[in-house]
Amino acid sequence: MYEYHTLTNGLKIILSHTPSRVVYSGVYINVGSRDESGADEGIAHFIEHSLFKGTTHRRAYHILNRIDGVGGELNAFTTKEETCIYATSLSEHLDRCIELFADILFNSTFPATEIEHEKDVVLEEINGYNDSPSELIYDQYEELAYEGHPLAHNILGSKRNVRRFTPQRLQQHLLQRYTPSRMVVSVVGDVDFGRLVRLCERYFGCQPDHPSAVDRSQKPVFRHFERHIHRRTHQAHLLLGCEAPDIYSRDKTAFTLLNNILGGPAMNSRLGVAIRERYGFCYTIESQYVPFSDTGLFYIYAGVDLDATERALHLVRNELQRMADTPLTPRQMLNAQRQFIGQMAINNAGGGNEMQSIGKAYLCFDHVDTLEEMNADIMSQTPADLQRVAQALFADDKLSTLIYD
Repeated sequence: MYEYHTLTNGLKIILSHTPSRVVYSGVYINVGSRDESGADEGIAHFIEHSLFKGTTHRRAYHILNRIDGVGGELNAFTTKEETCIYATSLSEHLDRCIELFADILFNSTFPATEIEHEKDVVLEEINGYNDSPSELIYDQYEELAYEGHPLAHNILGSKRNVRRFTPQRLQQHLLQRYTPSRMVVSVVGDVDFGRLVRLCERYFGCQPDHPSAVDRSQKPVFRHFERHIHRRTHQAHLLLGCEAPDIYSRDKTAFTLLNNILGGPAMNSRLGVAIRERYGFCYTIESQYVPFSDTGLFYIYAGVDLDATERALHLVRNELQRMADTPLTPRQMLNAQRQFIGQMAINNAGGGNEMQSIGKAYLCFDHVDTLEEMNADIMSQTPADLQRVAQALFADDKLSTLIYD
């Protein structure tokens, strides 16, 4: 069971009590790269880096040493719609984590010298990213699919933008968007909930809430495309995809299950068996489903021999058509449900994964389903549900393709 509390300034708190001396804590923030535009593109990711560079109370070394110095780990990441700062520590050091989260979120000074150094770090991150076609292809796909919408641009931003960021602009963006009512403190571990609430009240409760500048009223429109780009790669990189249900859709569970059957992490996925195991056309083939607040994306990625590009695409389309044409048998459906339930349980056995999962869920839904509730939802799906969703989304005129070779 989960315990919840909301402070008067709107900050939400959730705890999953587990019998472990290790505690996983984090702040999930409903601000990401889609909440920026123009010269600010990339600023959410750059802020995520720069939060560790100095506050009114600490220099960069002291921030890093605050958790690492007691054997813990401190990190952060940025997505299209969220930012997360998180830590792993012993339970007796939870107060360090909560206090540090509040300090870097509300007291960061973005020292000019540190910011200039961090620009070099992010520029090298962009260089490394551009040298990896298997990663770059995903962002170019999103740029083509959502052209003209904030979801289209790369989380890292452009080199030009990064070079122009100033401490003043970082501070302004942070103050305008990162408000307590857009935050969730998520904790997994052997922690007294009253203690957690008191810590959050002490370090976060004094921060007043105010209207955020985040505006997501512009609805993304998925644009169909076919694009073939010659990059002189050693293998062809294929990305075939379509629009998918958003995070609030009644079809989200069915599509999540459908994605797992097609190209999930298990070695018995349909795409893995049909294309890798049967024909040996590729080493990597997988599918991903990314639900956003008002849309979703489904991708199938494969890295294949240059001579096998068209054949591999044909086989992938065949598997999608098969899901649309032929419903699963009761036995196939039961196996798929059991497999996914097992994968979720194993994934949540890692406290860090659960901390992130419940933090995002509470941020989006004001409630978090237990594993038992999620399992019941999965078991309630039918072969007809999956076939209906496949028929609606996997038609040829709804699939878009990007190829690097």
